[in-house]
Amino acid sequence: MNSAHPPAQPPAQPAPLLPARAQSGSLRLRFLLAVMLWVMLGIGSIWFSATRVFTSHVEQQFHDELNVHVLELARLTEIAPDGQPRLIRPLSDPRYEVPLSGYYWQVNAASGAVLRSASMTRGDLDDEVAHSHTIAHHVEEGPTGPVIAYGLARPDGKGGEVHFVIATDQEELDRVVRHFTRELTLALLLLGLLLLATGFAIIRYGLKPLNRLGEAVARLRQGQAVQLEGVYPSEIAPLAEDLNDYIRQNAEMIARARVQAANLAHSLRTPLAVVTDEAERLAEGDKAPESARVLLDQARMMEQQIEYQLARARSAGARVPGSTSTLPDLLVPILSAMKRLHPDVQFILRNELGGERLVQADPVDLSELLSILLDNGGKWAASAVTVTVDEQGGHVRVTVDDDGPGMDDSQIARAFEVGTRFDPEKPGTGLGLPIARDVCEALGATLELSRTAKGLRARVVV
Repeated sequence: MNSAHPPAQPPAQPAPLLPARAQSGSLRLRFLLAVMLWVMLGIGSIWFSATRVFTSHVEQQFHDELNVHVLELARLTEIAPDGQPRLIRPLSDPRYEVPLSGYYWQVNAASGAVLRSASMTRGDLDDEVAHSHTIAHHVEEGPTGPVIAYGLARPDGKGGEVHFVIATDQEELDRVVRHFTRELTLALLLLGLLLLATGFAIIRYGLKPLNRLGEAVARLRQGQAVQLEGVYPSEIAPLAEDLNDYIRQNAEMIARARVQAANLAHSLRTPLAVVTDEAERLAEGDKAPESARVLLDQARMMEQQIEYQLARARSAGARVPGSTSTLPDLLVPILSAMKRLHPDVQFILRNELGGERLVQADPVDLSELLSILLDNGGKWAASAVTVTVDEQGGHVRVTVDDDGPGMDDSQIARAFEVGTRFDPEKPGTGLGLPIARDVCEALGATLELSRTAKGLRARVVV
């Protein structure tokens, strides 16, 4: 059986290489800025909320205290028969007895007599706030500045009213709030610095694997290692593995290219020596016809080797990361070309995938592989070639069946040898199946030949 190489296809144009973008800043700095922003927002929110809550709480405490004291003042005050007000005993808070302490009280009797706390050594309080039988308050000027005043009016039993006023300096409330705000600000600043330091430590620790990866790349560049070394977290390990696969593929590609170049040189050395020798004989003797035949045969051998080695070189980089092909769509233009190339043979496509499938294979190389198998089947088929695309075990299979004479086991064993031709009358060079085998190896696919009841079967598993 003959295996033939299909007409050469123009090589696919490689995608244009995009220039690497310039560095856009430090990743560590980005994380640090993000942490700083988050800490500032968090600390600021805590400071604002805490000061508001504390101020409201202290104000309420002051108001409750003054409310109690004005009721206490009213309970302890009695009016003498001459209309003079006096206290049964001092108020429970001793600050009302300290001169200008900021805590004051005043009692205005209906007779016009006024009784003031010992702390009021100057000035007086406005009793306008005390013109109601319910407790009222407002802010007014006092002996030492603005005060929070509470007032209450009670009948004196003689048809008049006694006005009770108690007050505390606004500064007392402001001082407590300022003291709390200052301490809170210092505490939150310290907390913010600790959070920033912790964030920086976490960022530094978290980016250590990237630093190790950069050091491994540097060792690779300097020739101190053959692959990326080290153990990396699960988020980075796939990247390191992909890079190692890429490095390994490049190394294998270079190794194959060197071997192929050596093979090509070795395979051409003997035919060239024969051609040189025969050329010398032609120059010396009269055996031109026989020598010409020998030259022609050797030239064909050189052409055969050149075609084979060049085909192998084309498939050397077939496993390019990211290259995909769609089946069975890829087969449609190939089958159309085969119908024109073999008009007496019917080509049948059976899609048992239930749709389309993406396979990890370069479309140009996969097209070349399938073209070889279909062209080979078309040459030997009696009437039909059937192409079946199905799936098994997570892999896509392409099966090419022809109804030709097929091969026996010994022929199948020799089918992948370079230059093997089982029928010299059939056109071809004997390179098709060897090239198909090499393309399959480059793609990571498998190619099997087997005899069927009707002919030969070639199956590719991608």
